[in-house]
This record gives sequence, structure tokens and C-alpha cells, in this order.
Amino acid sequence: MIQKQRPAPMLRAADKQLVIFIAVAVMFGLAGFSMNGVRVSAQQARTKPRKQSTPKPSPTPGPTPVRSLLDMLGEPPPMPPRPAKTETEPEAGATDVIKVETTEVLLPVTVRDANGRLVNNLTRNDFHVFEDNLEQPLSDLALKQVPVDAILMIDASSSAARNLDDFRNAAEGFAARLGTDDRISLMKFDDTVLLLQDWTRSRYQLRRALTRIVPGMFTRFNDALLLAARDQYGSTQSRRAVIVLTDGIDSGRGTTLEKALRALLEAQVSVYVVSNTEISRAAKQAELESLNNAGESARRFNKLQIDALAMELRALDDSERLLEQLTAATGGRLYKPRSFNDLEATYAEVAEELRHQYALYYTPLNRNRDGTFRRVRVETQNQNYQPHSRIGYFAPRGER
Repeated sequence: MIQKQRPAPMLRAADKQLVIFIAVAVMFGLAGFSMNGVRVSAQQARTKPRKQSTPKPSPTPGPTPVRSLLDMLGEPPPMPPRPAKTETEPEAGATDVIKVETTEVLLPVTVRDANGRLVNNLTRNDFHVFEDNLEQPLSDLALKQVPVDAILMIDASSSAARNLDDFRNAAEGFAARLGTDDRISLMKFDDTVLLLQDWTRSRYQLRRALTRIVPGMFTRFNDALLLAARDQYGSTQSRRAVIVLTDGIDSGRGTTLEKALRALLEAQVSVYVVSNTEISRAAKQAELESLNNAGESARRFNKLQIDALAMELRALDDSERLLEQLTAATGGRLYKPRSFNDLEATYAEVAEELRHQYALYYTPLNRNRDGTFRRVRVETQNQNYQPHSRIGYFAPRGER
């Protein structure tokens, strides 16, 4: 049986008076408590003045400082004794097939003259390679004889995602300039890192994969570099390169740039960055100038937007410095086109450099398999030439 709710009994007159008395007492008690609390706070404020501090804005994710990128590699190991000289090996011919021993170091080197033009007529005797400041005997030299495995990577969260047709044309033009033995793969990153096309020599497969790029949010730039270096190359005996279109501003949601750089050096990967920082900078500077040229009241109204644009411009400057260090350390190069219409010419220049790299081989005099970082420096006989290669490599660990 369902019980019905009964009406409350009527209060008597005495009861009503008692209730009113209690309610008034409670109200005066609460008011006294509040007033007393205010007086205590005022007294504390008079006896113990507290310094007013303006709240700091929460930092926006920006590039990871690169000051420690090279310092983290540590001091070079002690110099081993120099072995006895051996007879000079014959130089590789244009059609010779080069077989690389597992103890040998493959060092891709790009040489430019004082005007920045590629130099492609040097021989082995034109080079000197130093490992931890000790000159190494070169065992072989070849031009355009070592295939390249190149990863095309795009930042799908940046302004590049709004100009995908320009990137697609540039990527296809880049693939067309590679050699017949070269391979290419395609990756994109935003809040995730996605492999759109595994290694292929087919331009048709690349063209199909390029249609699967869609814009996203955030930027996991560091994660993309680390995953590419760690998972994509395996144990192939080839030159290794990553060509990435990005502004380089990581969202700070994953790994650090230091860890990404270490992985790239361990995998012996060169990074070429096609940076859209110049394009973004021009757009932001034009917007900032327009806001600053407005009237005083308009500037006050748009102060938050003006401050945000100034912060974004500083982030672009910081990012360019980081990208410059990243590409220099890995033996790549930083390109800064001023328009997305220049992408095709920029990617063609990267392909031209990869086609005209020298591949230097040497067996390190330091035979210790201790996992230490070995710093490498390349010089040429002609002091007007500028050789460019990665800063070093990590020695293997364990028994031979």
C-alpha cells in the first residue's frame, strides 16, 4: 500500500515565538562572526603587510631550449694509440658497388664553395676526417653511389596544412629527382604521429598517400623526429634523411628535443627543415603593425591580441634558432622560403644536395665499443670550400 505524505501540524503561538527568537539570535551571531572576521583580517593587514604580486600567466608551449643539445653528449673518450700506417686503398670507380663493413662509419658530406654552390668534383685526397681531433684514414669515397632513404614529413597542425596542394606538388617533384635506388616514405604529425606511406620507390604510391593528409591540432614535432629515427630506418646501409615542413614549435606534450636529437644521431639521420617561419612571421608582423597603427582606444581594446602576437613572433625567432642548431648538428640544412609558392623550388634544392653528397667511409682508430659519442670534423684541402656533415656518432656497444 502506498503511503501518502501527511500535512505538517500547525504550530502553536508559543512555539512560533520560540522559533522567531532562535532565528533572530542565529542571524545576529552570524553577523557578529562575519564582522569580527573582517576586523581580524584588517588588523593582520595593518600589522603584517603582504606584498601584492601580479599573477603570472601560464606559459604557452614553446620550443625546447637547445643550449644543452651538444653539451649533453659529454666529453670525448681518451685517444687510442695510433696504429701503424697501411697501404693506401684504391679509389672507388664510378660504377663500383660499395660494400660497407659493419665497423666502418658512413659519413655523408656536402661541400659548397664560397658562393654557396655545390662542389661535386672532389676526390678522396681532397678530404681530411678527424674523430675526436685525431685524423682518420679514409677507406673509400663515392659520389652518388650510396642510396638515400628519405622521409617526407609534414606538420599538419601549422599553416602548411592550409597549403597542402603546394606541399603535394613539392613532394612529387622531390621524388622525381631522386635516384632509381632511393626510397621514400611519408609521415604527418599533429596531435599524433602517423605513417602514411612506408618505404617505396613508386611515385604512384606516394601520390596516393599525399591525398590522405588532413589538418589537425597541436604539434608533436619532437615525437615525430624521435619515432622516425628509432622505428623507420632499421639496419639499412644507406644515407638517411628527414625532410620536414614545419615551424618547429612543439606543443610540449611529448618527448624533448634533446632526446629527439640523440635518437637522430644514434640512427645517423640528417634533418632538412623547410621552415614556414618566414611565412608566418610576415603574416603576424603585418597584423601587429595594423593593430599598432590604430588609434589609442583601439590599441587598448586589442591589447591582449597585440601581446599575443608579440609572444608568437618571439616563439618563431626561438624556433628558428633551434632548427638551425638541429639541422647543423645532424648534417642537414635549414631552408626558409618566403612563400608557399616557393616550396617546389626548395624541395628541388634539397633533392639536388642529396644527389651530390659525398659518402666518406672510414674505420675508426678508436676500436672501443663503449657507446660513447665521437665528435667528427671534416676538412678539405681547398680552404675556400665549406664541407658540412653531422657533428658525430655514437659508438656501438658490446662485443664484436
